[in-house]
Amino acid sequence: MSDLLASAVETDVNRALAEDVGSGDLTALLIPATQTAHACVITREPAVIAGRPWFDACFRALDLGCVIDWRVNEGAPVAAGSVLVELSGNARAAHRRTPGAELPADAVVGGHCDTSLRRGCTRQPCRNPRHPKTLPGLRLAEKYAVRVGGGQNQRVGLYDGILIKENHIAAAGGIAQVLNAAFELAAGKVSVQIEVENLDELDQALAAGASLILLDNFSLDDMRHAVRLAHGRALLEASGNITLDTVRAVAETGVDRISVGSLTKHIRAVDLSMRIDTL
Repeated sequence: MSDLLASAVETDVNRALAEDVGSGDLTALLIPATQTAHACVITREPAVIAGRPWFDACFRALDLGCVIDWRVNEGAPVAAGSVLVELSGNARAAHRRTPGAELPADAVVGGHCDTSLRRGCTRQPCRNPRHPKTLPGLRLAEKYAVRVGGGQNQRVGLYDGILIKENHIAAAGGIAQVLNAAFELAAGKVSVQIEVENLDELDQALAAGASLILLDNFSLDDMRHAVRLAHGRALLEASGNITLDTVRAVAETGVDRISVGSLTKHIRAVDLSMRIDTL
């Protein structure tokens, strides 16, 4: 686990426990302080499991001596009723449960038509607070879940890549102008991607030397046309109102990448259950 992710896990767990436990779990005080227990966590629905580092860190923060025995690997698909993990340790600590998470990652790889597509999530909370793409404070956790589920991450933030959108193009004076400025600024150190809204803009971007192009809200027919136009000159990424129900049809157009905002902004925690037996 990278230092950045490890730091995020610690921060997330400390913040969550401070919010929930506060000055102490009053109900847990009903259990004798020295009581030990065994527990198992099961899933009530099919899932792809992500979040083991947060789960482990939460229980170890509550009980350093707890034993955590995972029965499934991170990123593994599981059926409803599966035992995910067994724990043993202090009974009071075991009653302070931590949530799990799931990611439905098989929308493209299932079925009979293989694709070489790379699946990805969009970058971050967008500037419109009504439509966040990742939850503030949990960006690295949600990005991690996408990777575990078989996807890839785009930029983590505004600092590690350049994505040129329509307002950048308008303010800079055009596609050629903004790309020239971006290439100079990036100096080969970060990626440069430009969003285009139609085939004419795609032509302009290709002529200006773009090697990574985002097709914004293209129809399936226009995506196929775009693939023919690019013909290896640039990687094409489809984005805009793509769901897990439509992602396979988009993949079959031949684009190289797909961004699905719902991977992060429409996720929900899987329904888990923990049962405790005292020892």
